[in-house]
This record gives sequence, structure tokens and C-alpha cells, in this order.
Amino acid sequence: MYVGRIERLLAYYSPLPMCIVNAQGKVTRASRKIAEVFKYDGIVDYDVFALTGIKMPELVEAAEEGTPLFIQRNDKTFRIGCDFLGGNDGEEEGASADASIILHFTDITEYEDLKERYKDDRVYMMLVNVDNFDEIISGSSDDSDSNVRVNIDKLIRSWAAGMEAMVVRYRENMYELAITHRNYEALVEDRFSILDSARQIESPTDFPVTLSIGLGVGNDSLVKLDDYAQEALDMALGRGGDQAVIKKGRSFEYYGGRTQSVEKSNKGKSRIIGHALATLMEQSSRIFVMGHKNPDMDSFGAAIGIARLAKSVGKEAYILLGEYNETMIDMVADAKKTDEYEFVTSERAQEMIEENALAVVVDTHRRMLVESPELIEKVERLAIIDHHRKAEDAFANPSLSYLESYASSASELVTEMLQYRLDKKELSRFEADVLMAGIMLDTNRFAVKAGVRTFEAASWLKRAGADLSRVRAYFQESPESFLNRANGIVNARILEGGIAMSICSGQTINTQIVNSQVADELLTIKGTRASFVAGRNEDGVTVVSARSLGDMNVQTIMEHFGGGGHMNTAGTKTDLSPEEILAEIEEYINTTETTQS
Repeated sequence: MYVGRIERLLAYYSPLPMCIVNAQGKVTRASRKIAEVFKYDGIVDYDVFALTGIKMPELVEAAEEGTPLFIQRNDKTFRIGCDFLGGNDGEEEGASADASIILHFTDITEYEDLKERYKDDRVYMMLVNVDNFDEIISGSSDDSDSNVRVNIDKLIRSWAAGMEAMVVRYRENMYELAITHRNYEALVEDRFSILDSARQIESPTDFPVTLSIGLGVGNDSLVKLDDYAQEALDMALGRGGDQAVIKKGRSFEYYGGRTQSVEKSNKGKSRIIGHALATLMEQSSRIFVMGHKNPDMDSFGAAIGIARLAKSVGKEAYILLGEYNETMIDMVADAKKTDEYEFVTSERAQEMIEENALAVVVDTHRRMLVESPELIEKVERLAIIDHHRKAEDAFANPSLSYLESYASSASELVTEMLQYRLDKKELSRFEADVLMAGIMLDTNRFAVKAGVRTFEAASWLKRAGADLSRVRAYFQESPESFLNRANGIVNARILEGGIAMSICSGQTINTQIVNSQVADELLTIKGTRASFVAGRNEDGVTVVSARSLGDMNVQTIMEHFGGGGHMNTAGTKTDLSPEEILAEIEEYINTTETTQS
């Protein structure tokens, strides 16, 4: 009787749209103003779920926790407040099971519209860089030079106008734009099609016009957004250009990246980096050199080259060396025979750290891959020399960074620096051999990613005493590895669309090497445009090698599965079985290509 009277009074006097729902989810009372929410003659005895789409357990939870619910009706947005009525107001355990719930509706449409307008009008900062602008202009005649400049500027400005964006060109190759959140969402949906439009601009050079875009979102500070945009652009350039990168807080999103990094004809940067690194070495108390875990010939060759650079300035470099596979046994043994290099373990190197110590990392820039991340945390100075596309877990704020994704290998980059720092007679035959081996490994004997500068570096090494017969001896493999490689090729599947997949049997330290060899061999099959090979290493972890002829970006595919690399050469590690990861890769490729088409 008492509860029923309260219900009647609330329904009659409530200044807001209100209704009361019993424990069975039926409306027992409703105020006259409820017509502002539900356009019915009356809603008594209606089911609350049918009216609102909200289930009874959700109403009970909202009443217990005092949290609001939201619905949209009649082009309006309402916030629903929920309170118990009866059943001791829900204060005793089990009271909510038989208590009625009063729902009061507040029209918040104007507030939501204002919030949406605020969201849509938020400003984000964007940087647009014209990749290889100097190379394009230097290869143009006066007339074509003018046409290329005008066409690039026209494309970017018309694109900005379509987004109602403010655009400023503050360098010949650099633009800054301010866009709204509304246009940001349209950009993402469009997947930055301006990248494709730029490649259609006629250029007198043998490579297309490409853009790199950095976009900073998710912060109210314009200064912070500008920093985000610069970090995103640095990431895009570090990954080879021709792509857009969005930095949102701590995360990155990637779009594009369909073309190869264009080799730069000007070697000025390698000269500057070589001089800067030599100066840094002279100012350091101790120098530690390391590559990635389980080093290959490129990582080891580049480390040997850096050790030679240190000797040229009168410094001793300590090369960190941990576990390595059988393909490295002869090379490491030859290095130790010379007595020219100091090899130390990660533990010993950490004991040797002094003030002003320098760590030089080659052939990787990722914290998770280096031989000793612990040592990097302790040294005051860090230099990085790498040819892989920049990843999110790159070391932050190194003293010196030389990331050039166009280069074939870290050995190529180090060789170029040595050319400017010492005479070829100062390089020993062994050093010339291992640097040549590093270049040959990462180019698959000059078949992949070998540019003009690659051959120039190899030519200099040849003049310095590199012997290809000795280098080829480093590439010899055991009968077991040879058979595993042969089986991987024989058991390959060629899928529709020219995708080759295979599984290498066995579980050894050489699995990753065998995988990469099989992946390279599968690309020689006519009609094959990409290959993916999986197998388990000595720790039972599945490793995947991916290769492409160029029209498929295997780097972005491997990044989706936690790996990375180059557009044509990439890989990853996973706890999935080889069969499972290849099945997921196949599904991802089919889904992605269907979406893009």
C-alpha cells in the first residue's frame, strides 16, 4: 500500500520523464512526461527491454552502482538514472531481486551535440615530406624541374583544400597541415590515397615521386601534436618512405609503404656519419660493439668493420659475442685466429663499463633483438647503424643514428664509412672478406636489394683484398642443413595468386638460416611473387622467413604477426606451430587483398 502510493505520487509530480519497472521487467507506472521519450499512448505493462533495449540485469547493476545508462529515442539522447524502490531500497543482500526500479530520463541531446562538435573540430597536425626531392630535381632539366615542382605542390594543396585544411610549405620538400578530427576520420577511411596519386606524377627519373606523411592525433596541446607529427614522420622515413604514419599517444598506425626505398646517389651523409662516429669514439673511454642475437654474417661483418674504425682513431673496441649458429663457426674462428679483435660476453662487458663508455649497435635498432640490452641501459652513449625499416621499439634518443632502409646491409653502410676514414690498404683481407660476406648474404649474392652503391662498396672491398672464393667458403653448409633445405623446397605449396608456402622440418639452431634460403629459392619458381617458410628453432619457437619480388610488402605482413624487416625481406617469431602460423598468414593475405581490391 505504502509503496504503491509513492509510485503514484512520483508518477504524478515528477518534473522529468519517469517510469517504474517491477522485478519482472514490466512498466508499472509512468509520468505524463514519458511521452517525450516514447511516442506511445501509454507504456504501462510494456516490457522495458522492448522499450529501451536494456536488459533487467543491466538496470539492476546500474541501480546498485549508481551509474547512468544512455539511450537514443526520437532523435534525442537521454541519460537514464536508476534507483531501487521498495525491497528496503536494495540495502540488504537479495533486495534487488524483488525490488522495483525507478527510471528517470534526462534529455542531454544538446550536450551530446556539443560534445560531438567539439570532437569533430579538434585540430591535429600533419607533416608531408616529398621523398628524394633532391634526387628528383637533380635528375630533371629546367623545364621538367619546374613541372615536377608545380605538380607536386598542386597535388598537396588541392588535397589540403578538399579537407578544408590549413597548409604551409616551409621547405621545398616539406609541408605542414592542420586538419580537424572530422577530416582525420575521412583520411583513415580513404587510407591516404594521396600516396597513390603522388606516384602518378610524371618524373624524369627512373623512380616515382613518393610522399611520407606524419600525423599527430589524440592530444589537446598543439606543441605536443607537432611533436607527435614529427615522430610519426621520422618513423615513416625510417621505414623507407612512401607511407603515412599516425602517432596516437604511444601507438603508431601505418598506411601505404608499397614501393622500395630509393637509393640516394649522394654519399655525403655516410661521410658525415663516419666522421661523427670517429669523433664520438675518440671522446669515449671504452667502446663496445654488438649486433643482434644469434648474429649472421652481416651483423658480424659490420661489427668487425666498426672495430677497424675504432682502431683507426687509436681505440680498442670490444665485440660482444654470444651464441651463434653453424654458418658462423668458420668466420668466428678466423676472426679469433687473427688476434686482432677483443671478443667479450655480455656479462663481462657490463663489468667493464666506465664513465663515457660508448655502445655501437649494428644491423638492428630494436631493443628486443640486441645482444645485450642490459649494457645499452648502462652506457652513456649509443650509436646505431642499421638498414632495416624503423620499428616502434627502436632505441630512443641515441647519440648517433644512421638508419638507411635503402641500403642492402649494415656491412654496406659500414664499408662506405670506412672508405672515407682509411685507405683500402689499412683494411685487412679478413675484414674485406667478412664485409663482402655480409653484403652478399643480405643481397642473396647481389640478386636482391643491390643498388649502385652496393656494387660500389663491393668494388672497394674487392680492391682492398676481398677474395670471392674465400667468401663463398663461408656460405658452405652441413649435409643436414642441405637436406633440410631441399626438403623445404620439395614440400612447398604454391597457392593461388603466386604465394609459396613451406615448412622446414627439424628443430636446430640453423632453422632460421634454412628458412631464409628456402624462401629465396621459392622465388625463383616462375609465377611466384612471395614466399613464406616456417620452422621451429632449437628452443621450439617457430620462426618465419618471408620474401617478395616487390609487388607484395612482406614487411607489413610480418609486422601484423609481431615481426618486421624490409618490403622484400622480413620475418617473425611466434609460439604458434608452423602449420598454424602459415594458415593465419594465408588468411590475412586473402583478407587484406580482398579489402584492397
